[in-house]
Parts: sequence; C-alpha cells; structure tokens
Amino acid sequence: MAFSAVVLQRVVDRYAPPLAAATVAAGVWASGTGALGVRSPLPGGLLLVIALASGWAVVVASGWPAGAVRPRRWPLFVAAALGWLVLAAWPAGLVASFHAGLHLRDRRRLTAYLVGAALVMAAGVLVGLAVGGPRRITTATPANAAATAAWLVGFPLGAGLLVRSRRDVFAALRDRAERLEREQEERAERVRAEERARIAREMHDVVAHRVSLMVVHAGALEVTATEPATVEAAALIRSTGRQALTDLRDVLGVLRQATPPRVAEYAGDPLAGLDELVRESRAAGLPIRRRDEGTPRPLPATVARTVHRVVREALTNVRKHAPGAETAVCLRYLPDGVEVAVRNGPPAGEPRQPGPGGGPGLPGAGLDLPGAGLGLLGLRERVELLGGRLEAGPAGGGFLVRALIPVEPS
Repeated sequence: MAFSAVVLQRVVDRYAPPLAAATVAAGVWASGTGALGVRSPLPGGLLLVIALASGWAVVVASGWPAGAVRPRRWPLFVAAALGWLVLAAWPAGLVASFHAGLHLRDRRRLTAYLVGAALVMAAGVLVGLAVGGPRRITTATPANAAATAAWLVGFPLGAGLLVRSRRDVFAALRDRAERLEREQEERAERVRAEERARIAREMHDVVAHRVSLMVVHAGALEVTATEPATVEAAALIRSTGRQALTDLRDVLGVLRQATPPRVAEYAGDPLAGLDELVRESRAAGLPIRRRDEGTPRPLPATVARTVHRVVREALTNVRKHAPGAETAVCLRYLPDGVEVAVRNGPPAGEPRQPGPGGGPGLPGAGLDLPGAGLGLLGLRERVELLGGRLEAGPAGGGFLVRALIPVEPS
C-alpha cells in the first residue's frame, strides 16, 4: 500500500500540471467560442493566444517540471482576472483560487487575494452591465453574480485550504513518527550500552580477577622453583596470563564504547600475530610448522583478525584434544582472497576423542579443559559474514580447519 501511494504521488507530480494546463487552455478556448460560456466577439487568433497564455500560467504556477523552475503564481492570477473580464472564462479563475488556498500560507497574502478576487468579480459585473445581452444575464444579475463568485472563488479556495490542512496533518504525523522512531533507537542504544557496560564489569570482576591470580601464582612459582622445566613452564603460564589480561582489557574497552570502533586497514604486516601464536604453541610442546604461499600484501583489518582467530582457535583445539600432534599452519595469498589452513595428525598411540561440540572427533587423548563447544561455530559465522566459507573435519587420521576469505582487489 505504501509503495502504491508513493508511485501514485510520483505520477501525479509528473503529469498533473501539464494535464491541468491543457484542460485550462481548452476550457478558456471553449468559453470564448461559446461552447462553455458566452461567445466573445474577439477574433479567433486573439482567443487562441489568451487560451495558450492561460495554460502557460498554470504550468508556471505549478513549477513544472518539478524542481526545474521556481513556481510563480502571479501569472496565473493575472490570466484568471483577464480571462474573466475579457471573455467571462472561468477555468483559469477556478485553478487560481485552488492554488491560492493551497499555497498562500501568509494570512496577509490570502486576504489580498480575496480582496483582489472581489474587485475582479465587481468589475466583471460592471463589464456585464456595459456589454449587455447574454453576458449581462449570466454575470451581472445578482443571483448569477453571487453563484459565480461562489463557484470561482469560494469553493475552490475552500478545497485548496482543505487539501493544505490535510497535507500539514500528514506531514506532522510523519515527523512525529520519525521523531518517535529516532527516540526509540536512542533508547535501545542506551540499553545496549548499559548492558555492554554491565557485561564488562562482570568480566572485569570475575575473569580478570582469576587470571590475575593465575599470573601472580605463576610468577611466584617461577621464582621459587628449582627445576628448570618447572621454571620454564611457570614463565610460559605467566606470560600467557599477562597476554590474556591485555586481550581482556581490549575486549572490555570495546564493550564500554558507545559505538563500535570503525575498522581500518593494517599498514604493515596484518598477520604478524601468527608468529606469536606459533611460538606459544611450540613453547607448550606442540610440534608445529608454518608455511606461507603467494605474495604477502596488506589485508583489511576484519580479514586479518578473522585469519588470526581461525589459527588461534584451531591451535587451541589441537592443544586440548590432540596434544603433541604434528601440526601445520599454511597461509596462502590468492588473487581474490586469502586461505588459511591448520592441519594436525594423531598423537602416536592415542585413541580418537570426541571433537568440539560432540562432532566426529579429534584424535588424541585430550585434556580436561572446559569448553562450550561453540568455537568452530563462531568461526564459521565470522567467516561467512565476510562472504567466505569454513571447513572443519577429520582429514588423514587427524583434523583440518580451513577458511577461504575473499578480499576485494585494491
């Protein structure tokens, strides 16, 4: 219904002015020739000029085509007055009164139009008395003069005022609806901001506190331990915990912002963090190798972050479900995208264990680590939001996670 109304309004705005102009010109011609009024003694050429001028005045008053010229209504008022006084032609006067009611918002201008219309009607009565004959009967008798004034001025002027008032009411309702919609969006945004702030406080109070305790205890163990392996493991736990606190502060900063930050492009190597992930996994005892293919190039920040998340989640699953498994990380730059793959094999002599979310499974004895089983699901959603695809499943006795993300050429 709304679409039909918009289409109808566009059709009216485009074709109503020229149609009204042609109708007024034809009506003035018919009135001057006696078909719709009193026949005028003026020559046909002059009648045609007056008729065409009346139609032109309607077009000028409408500002047609829309937006091309500024509407000017005084030619229409002049054409209406001359048409009535010279030919007793009513079409231009009818349209002029409607335009006055529709567009003259200033009370003084509307009053001036009414005074001018009254003077023209009075002058028309004097012209009818002077000319005599049929014109005197149709325009100069009291009953016909009053009816003509009501027909040419009162009714169309009232119709224009009514249409204008309805437009004003609809415009006010539309503005009110838009204002209410904006206020509702602002309230919803405030609620979201408050909820993000509450989540940030909860994460800070619970998660950050426990990770901080882990870092403190690891630091104490690093200082007091005597065995080199224990010292190395405590140092790794402490550095990993400090990095987790840094990442947590970044997440909390995003949650506390009123609007999400705009994503820019990395100026340097967008995937430098992959080396750190590989180093951490090797320090944790995971035999891992990394291979890059293609020509490295800057990537959008969203793509780089997604690749980093894919590798991190895949390596985390390997450490949880297949500790000690041979693992390969491959990053391939394609002409229209980037592909990242993490493949691991089964640890020697260990049975297969259920994979994340109860899937077909990752090989290995597994670790007793808590998890919601939603890591790969979240990765798939993140990759698909960028127009890519994620594959995850058993491959060659191990497990493969591969993501293909398109990148628009710069």
